Amino acid sequence: MKYDYILFDLDGTLTDPGIGITNSVMYALKKYGIEVKNRRELYRFIGPPLTDSFVDFYGFSGEEAEKAVEYYREYYKDRGIFENSIYPGAEHLLKKLKDAGKTLMVATSKPEVFAKQILKYFGISNYFSIVAGSNIDGTRVKKAEVIGYALKRCGVTELNKAIMIGDREHDVFGAKEAGISSVGVLFGYGDRSELRNAGADFIAERYSDIEKIVLG
Repeated sequence: MKYDYILFDLDGTLTDPGIGITNSVMYALKKYGIEVKNRRELYRFIGPPLTDSFVDFYGFSGEEAEKAVEYYREYYKDRGIFENSIYPGAEHLLKKLKDAGKTLMVATSKPEVFAKQILKYFGISNYFSIVAGSNIDGTRVKKAEVIGYALKRCGVTELNKAIMIGDREHDVFGAKEAGISSVGVLFGYGDRSELRNAGADFIAERYSDIEKIVLG
């Protein structure tokens, strides 16, 4: 299969946002009197929409979860966003794919405004034709919605030529719902069983595996 349109998740796929996201979650939880000592407990927040995570993992009501996201962003917008690092090899892969004539996009549940800031901060924004994310008002957060939005903005009609690359089951489910193929990566915050159970078409242990899948 030849893929011409390559969509990348951001957190856990291009960058490692672990410190910034968990610090932001800790900040929000403290507002509710919840102290988390083991940062690893909060890694599950990396990937899914934040509102869902506060509901699913801490039993917040919808209203509490929305307020928790507001608290989260108080910390994240000025500090957490930059407590982040680009994965070694990420830019090398992006350059290879771009040089091969592929159209690259970012599809993330993170607010689009933050995603653009991060890509610019790491100097890799120029590789992408489209950066698609959620709206700051909490709409367009589901991965399938973001993927569909990115494909539409890019004018993609041949869905069999598009593939989504991400580290969590939400990326795989979103790709399936949007009608495109998926690659689950193992260097992020999901594991092989999660990605296999979600139905990823391919599994990649490293960036060189993604290159082989996309370029053949």
